[in-house]
Amino acid sequence: MKVGPRNLITDVDGLRVGNAEEARLKSGCTVVVGDAPFVCAVDVMGGAPGTRETDLLAPDKMVQGVDALVLSGGSAFGLEAAAGVVEGLRAAGRGFDVGGMRVPIVPAAILFDLLNGGDKSWRENPYPALGRRALEAAAEEFALGTAGAGTGATTAELKGGLGSASIVLDGGACVGALVAVNALGSPTPHGQPQFWAAPWEIGAEFGGLGAVIACDPLENLAVDRLRGMKPGASTTIAIVATDIRLSKAEARRMAVAAQDGLARALVPSHTPYDGDLVFAVSTGRREMEDPALDPVRLGHAAACCLSRAVARGVFLAREAEGDGLPCWQAKWGR
Repeated sequence: MKVGPRNLITDVDGLRVGNAEEARLKSGCTVVVGDAPFVCAVDVMGGAPGTRETDLLAPDKMVQGVDALVLSGGSAFGLEAAAGVVEGLRAAGRGFDVGGMRVPIVPAAILFDLLNGGDKSWRENPYPALGRRALEAAAEEFALGTAGAGTGATTAELKGGLGSASIVLDGGACVGALVAVNALGSPTPHGQPQFWAAPWEIGAEFGGLGAVIACDPLENLAVDRLRGMKPGASTTIAIVATDIRLSKAEARRMAVAAQDGLARALVPSHTPYDGDLVFAVSTGRREMEDPALDPVRLGHAAACCLSRAVARGVFLAREAEGDGLPCWQAKWGR
């Protein structure tokens, strides 16, 4: 397997990504939009998710195509970023046709970044405007690290961030991942710069530091921090995508498998305090070659991609005024 030309989720044919953020707010959002509506499913393993329009992604629900997905900071306030995206898509003539009216379908998931030191004293919710800006910025290239939904993200001991990665499978099909890392857990062992995701690193995409040195994983429980946590105060939200045509049921199996990627890259993960969630997307540009084996390959590739994306997001995070935690580069960069 090799990475795509950008090593981004946009290596999956038919997808674009846009970011919008406010440095003073220490928050932002990220939008994934398709050239055409795409199949989408979701799997939630965290104990404290925050979502919009995820029920319609179940295989038995009527809507088969989604126009865009939103990952946002801001907790419940950030769900309104999807409203800005809906308005932008409506103005462009996009959406599900209901008797001649176009209704854009935009599921969303949020992370909690309200206590990260940013100015949250707004008079008017800033997230609808951020969502519209992110949609307008959608392109094949986009920033990682302290950008979009990862702008104010944190982990146990380091700043979090926005990460992405891709894999091109034998035969040319592509799998990509996008993630906003805001975890209770940690992407690195306590006191070490190496990433838990190191076994899946391709090249030196997050430093090439090699495998974790022997350690006690229980140190990553960060007991002192846990005592101060409140339910819903973390959450890692992600999207995995492929250009292989999938049904909603098949896409959900890919989302389920991709959750392993979070568990490999963040210790601990899927806690009662996190709202860990993975969307899975199919743009349907390629047909499945082997219905028996391809779902297995897709699930494994999605998990590997997501682990790498987590590490890349943290590795590329930048220092900013008012940070409560160091970024990886400040602490370990050479």
